[in-house]
Order: sequence, then structure tokens, then C-alpha cells
Amino acid sequence: MIQRRTALGLAAALAMPGLARAQGSFPDRNLRYIVPFPPAGLTDIMARIVAQRLTEVIGKPVVIENRAGNSGIIGADVAAKAQPDGHTLLAITMTHTVNATLFPNAPYDFRRDFTTLSLLGSLPLVVVVNAEKNPARDLSTLLEQVRTRQMSGASSGNGSPPHLGLELLRRTAGAGDNLVHVPYRGGAPSVTDLAAGNIDVMVSNLPECLAQIRGGRLRPLAITSAERHPLVPEVPTARELGKPELEITNWTAVMTNAAVPAPIRAKLERDILTSIRDAETTRKGQEAGFQVLGWEAARSQQFVAAETERWATLVREAGIRSEG
Repeated sequence: MIQRRTALGLAAALAMPGLARAQGSFPDRNLRYIVPFPPAGLTDIMARIVAQRLTEVIGKPVVIENRAGNSGIIGADVAAKAQPDGHTLLAITMTHTVNATLFPNAPYDFRRDFTTLSLLGSLPLVVVVNAEKNPARDLSTLLEQVRTRQMSGASSGNGSPPHLGLELLRRTAGAGDNLVHVPYRGGAPSVTDLAAGNIDVMVSNLPECLAQIRGGRLRPLAITSAERHPLVPEVPTARELGKPELEITNWTAVMTNAAVPAPIRAKLERDILTSIRDAETTRKGQEAGFQVLGWEAARSQQFVAAETERWATLVREAGIRSEG
């Protein structure tokens, strides 16, 4: 036993210089920050804000690489197959936790292949109706409408946060089949159709419908975060209105391959936290509509795991299926 312990200790000691060299030289080239959605979207905006400061902190360029397609799966697959040396980061949202159940045959295992470095920011959703065509001026009136007559609800696609929000609205109202889901390819066209009066209701990402709210074309009835949002401070939360079951928050986080060595993951975590907690980074994130978080890896990993299980339950119970 003593000889075995001595051998193990010797092996560890011999390995330490190599490990120290690897850690000391990281990063030795540019970092790829894969955003699995198109440019100018909410996930892309936050990733670019963080990447700008992270480039300064880490001492190497952090290059955004948009690899959109298939609800974020294409970009995530690229990150999963990248060399696990810490030079590849992946931007994720709530959508990826939904995908873990919605796409059981995805080319990677979300729970196994990735680890979260930091939850960067969150975005509330807001229950909105057409201000001209819908007389509802409070959430209770809308819930009564949904419960007693057939209505159409838009989302930015099957399994998207607005779709999950719509399912929560259906359950809160006890609407059964009265609320018909109409999926669109993105948030902008769904909000446009709601403003045009072609759709009855939406649980929209706040930044995507903010201009229409401010322009008076959409009427916000409730916000789905735990607290009111500074961009629409007059809009009450679902919890304030006695409907905490309607709470849903979209969010974005940064991940890397789970096989990246622990010392490199720890350095990435430190540098990302320094970047996201920077005053200028925080200001830019808030201007984009985010509540800037900057959570440590352990807390972020627990949150992402809980979200993955929460939406797995709703996807199964609601019978949500992937498109195509």
C-alpha cells in the first residue's frame, strides 16, 4: 500500500510541471466564441459585449463565430466536437435546456458534453396583446378571454421561450385547446403580426416587443420575471398579480466542453467573471435589456441543470414536438 501511494505521488509530481506549463500558456491563440444564432439577436448581442472586455482581460482576441441553425443545435454541435482545450466557448440560452428534451437525437449530449462557466444575464418575457383590437387591460381579463373563447398565440418557434411562456399562459388560464399556438421563424415576424392584429396574444421576449409597446401598438399586461423591469416599470409582475406559475425568464450563459482541464476552466471562469462584472460591460448589457448576473460556475451549473429538468417536464406534459 505504501509503495502504491508513493508511486501515485511520484506520478502526480511528474505530471505537475506539464500541467503548470499548459495552464501557464493558456490561451496560446484566439478564442472562438460560438453563438448558435444569427448576428444581432439577443444572445449575439450579449456575447459580443462580453467578448470585447474578455479580449482585454485574457490577452488574446475572442472571436465571435455565428453558427446558426436548427434551434441552436448546429452551433452547439460545433462546440461539442471542438478540441477540449478551452479555446472554444459556447453561448447558450434557455432554448438549449429545452432542446435537451425536444431533440433526443441531437448529435451531442447537452447534460454530459458541456459545463457552464457563468450565467451572464437574464431577460423577462412580457404578456402582450394588440392595443387596438383587444380590450383587455389586465391579466385577469385576458385569462378569462383565453379560458372562454378560441384565441391564437404566437411564438418565435416550437420550443422557444415564447412558446413555453404561451404554454404556461394556457395552463394558468385553464384554457385547454382554446389557445392555438402559431409558431413563426423568429421573434420579429411574430411581434409584427401581433401588432397588425393577425394574432391575439403573445408572451414575448421584452426587447423584441419594446418598440411596439412604446409606440402604443401593443399593450403589456404582465411581466414574467420575479421583479419589475426598469425598461417598463409600470408593468406588474405575474407574481404581483397572483399568478407565480406564469414566471419564466429567458437567459444566456457561456459554456465550454466538459472535458476541458479543470485549471483552464477555472481561469476561464475567473476571466469571464471579471469581464461581465466590469462596470462598462454591465452598463451595455443593461441597455440591451438584460439583467446582468455574472454568476460563478457552481451556481450557474445548478441553475442550468434545474432549468433543463423544469422544461423537460413541460415539454413532455404539453406534448411539444420539434418542427420538421
